[in-house]
Amino acid sequence: MEMTIPMAASSTRTQTRTRWGILAVLFIITTLNYADRATISIAGSDIKTALGLTPVQMGYIFSAFAWSYVIAQLPGGWLLDRFGSKITYFFGIFLWSIFTLFQGGVGFLTGGLAVAALFALRLLVGIAEAPSFPGNSRITSAWFPKHERGLAAAIFNSAQYFATVLFAPIMGWLVHSYGWQSVFYVMGALGIVLAFVWLKTIYGPREHPRISASEFQYIKDGGGLVDLDAGGAVRATPQVDTWECIKELLGNRMLLGVYIGQYCITTLTYFFLTWFPVYLVQERGMSILKAGFIASLPAICGFLGGIVGGWVSDRLARRGYSLSVSRKVPIVIGMLMSMSMIACNYIATDMLVVAVMSLAFFGKGVGALGWAVVADTSPKEAGGLSGSLFNTFGNTAGITTPIVIGYIVQGTGSFAAALVFVGANAALAIACYLFIVGEIKRVTLRKALLAPAGAVAA
Repeated sequence: MEMTIPMAASSTRTQTRTRWGILAVLFIITTLNYADRATISIAGSDIKTALGLTPVQMGYIFSAFAWSYVIAQLPGGWLLDRFGSKITYFFGIFLWSIFTLFQGGVGFLTGGLAVAALFALRLLVGIAEAPSFPGNSRITSAWFPKHERGLAAAIFNSAQYFATVLFAPIMGWLVHSYGWQSVFYVMGALGIVLAFVWLKTIYGPREHPRISASEFQYIKDGGGLVDLDAGGAVRATPQVDTWECIKELLGNRMLLGVYIGQYCITTLTYFFLTWFPVYLVQERGMSILKAGFIASLPAICGFLGGIVGGWVSDRLARRGYSLSVSRKVPIVIGMLMSMSMIACNYIATDMLVVAVMSLAFFGKGVGALGWAVVADTSPKEAGGLSGSLFNTFGNTAGITTPIVIGYIVQGTGSFAAALVFVGANAALAIACYLFIVGEIKRVTLRKALLAPAGAVAA
């Protein structure tokens, strides 16, 4: 029997915009998420000096987050599908903030013990953050109709750029004024507060106390999965055989192309998250304070690009173009713009380099529609698992990119080949969407479905 909307909600005649309030909370939390990832890069030059690290060692520390983040994706997706987005995500925010705060304490250690502790804490941050983006995808799938989902996904995804815009100057100032440890103390404490804000503001469409009946119906009629988390922690909906489901998802050519494409796109993300401030300091001779402010300029463009990409995609969908066209066009155009970063190898003027990097970051934002594609294509019974598999592929780039660039910089003494490496991944992302993905549509599981939880066998 279908659940009813709460009385307070159903009595409201006009259509509310509660879904945009939910999206605002996702944006704020995702901004924190990426700011906490970026703490290590902003503090990187000072940490490198304080602990006497080589570029290769720094590459491994930069990658530590991604090792555990990738490994924890599938368990994180299972937790989301099993216990719902709200409670799983809350524990994720709280724990990653605690581990971020603890990183400041590494400054009291010395030598190999300090390096090991920093590496271990970055691993723990990665585990705790694992459910975050699959959780974002599940929540937008529940709260937004298909024709608004591209913009919704672009908005929460663009928080990664806004994190740099807002926090890179602040963190650069903290490092300059109070030492590198202060960055971790401030960001960790902020995250603990926001974890409890999350707990008080996030609900599913059926449970939200301020949603109107008309908004609920609008979301449902537009393809929103309004019952995704309805009914408590364990829901009487079809469950899946986890490993059989993974095999089905990986055996789908469309999804495999999307997953590989996300790996390539995320290579660009991790260049900007990890090595870009170091590039500005070492290759371009900027101070850490200046680099913190300069790094925010391309990020502003990335943020704007993310909004533009989502808006263009949804605009095309509204005008009757298929999901294949409306999602692929911004992705291909965006990745073409991202390849422009290779031109920085031939430019001497710092401000022109910043302009080109800003164009590349804008393009990366335009093309970062992978989460919208996941929301469009994931089986409704396994949205968390599908999103986690997608994020596993994508964030494998968080392991490989910092390490590969570390070896390139140490071996060549410059970032020239590193920029070519990053640009080449943008080209590979284009190839995936043009030649592998094919038609974008929702996948229906065939073999992985089990009986609903609590059902009695016939």
